[in-house]
Amino acid sequence: MKLQRLLGVLAAGLMTLTACGQNVETPAAGNEGEESIDSIVVLEFGALDTLQALGVSDKVVGIPKGGVVPESLSEFADDKYADVGTMQEPNIEKIAELDPDLVIAGFRNQSLVPELQKNFNVLDVTYDQNKPFVEGASEAATKIGEALGMADEVEERLAGFREQVEEAKAEVPEGATALVVMSSGGKLSALAPAGRYSLIYNDLGFTPAIPDVNPDSHGDPISFEGIQKANPDYLFVLDRDAAIGQEGGEAAEQILDNALVHETTAWQEDQVVYLDGARWYIMIHGLDNVEKMLEDVTEKL
Repeated sequence: MKLQRLLGVLAAGLMTLTACGQNVETPAAGNEGEESIDSIVVLEFGALDTLQALGVSDKVVGIPKGGVVPESLSEFADDKYADVGTMQEPNIEKIAELDPDLVIAGFRNQSLVPELQKNFNVLDVTYDQNKPFVEGASEAATKIGEALGMADEVEERLAGFREQVEEAKAEVPEGATALVVMSSGGKLSALAPAGRYSLIYNDLGFTPAIPDVNPDSHGDPISFEGIQKANPDYLFVLDRDAAIGQEGGEAAEQILDNALVHETTAWQEDQVVYLDGARWYIMIHGLDNVEKMLEDVTEKL
C-alpha cells in the first residue's frame, strides 16, 4: 500500500506543490466515521491542539516541523513524530511513506486539498472567516470530532467555551473601544475586526476604534499618530516576529513604548494587552487554544 501510494504521488508530481492559506470551505474527502482512524498527519497546529485536547496524540504520526512548533505542542517536536515539511509546503512524498488514515489540512495549505484528496483521506478544517470566531472555531473542532467519532466530547468542550465567552462578554464595559495591532519587522499594522480577531469584537462586544480596517490578514499600516487618534480604551498587541521565531527585530513592547501611544486611554488605564503570538497567529482554533485566547483578552477586564 505504501509503495503504491508513493508511486501514485510521484507520478502526479505533487512534490513541487506550494500553497498559502485561503478562506474557502471544502468538504473533507473520505469516509469519516466509517473506518477506524489510527494514524493522522496534521498539517496545521490548530487541529493538532484539538487532537491533544481530546487525548488522541498517539494517533498523530507526522506534523510540519519546518517552522516554529508552538511551546504548548512541544511534545510533537519529538523524533517519534515525522517531519512532513512546512504548513505551506508539505512534503507529499514523506506523507505517502507514512500512509496515514487521515490528513488534516488547514488555512495555510487549503489550496492543496484537491490534490491531496487524490491520494489521501483528507479533512479540511477551514471555515468562512467572515463568521464570528466562536462559530468558526466550533465548526473546525466539530469536523475533527465527527471524523474521530468524538463529536460528543467536542461538543461538551465547546459548550463550556461558549459559557466562558458569555461570562467574559458580561465583563466588557458598555461601549468600550478596542484596537488590535500587529508588530512585524519594526512596523505596526491595525487589524480588522474579522477572523480570529472577531473574538474580541463580534463575540465579546468591543467596539472597533477604527471600523474600516482592510480585512486582509496583515491589515493596514498604522502610525503612532494613528493609534493616538483612534484612542482605544483597550489596545491588543500581537508580535508577529515572536510568533514565527523571527529573531533580531524590535519587540512589540519596545515599539509601543512611545509618547503618542502613552496618551491613549488604553495606556493610561493599563489596558494594553500583549496577545500570545503562537496562539493567535499560528494555532488559532484549537480546543485548548481558544480558551487561552479568551484568557488573553480578559486579562485586563
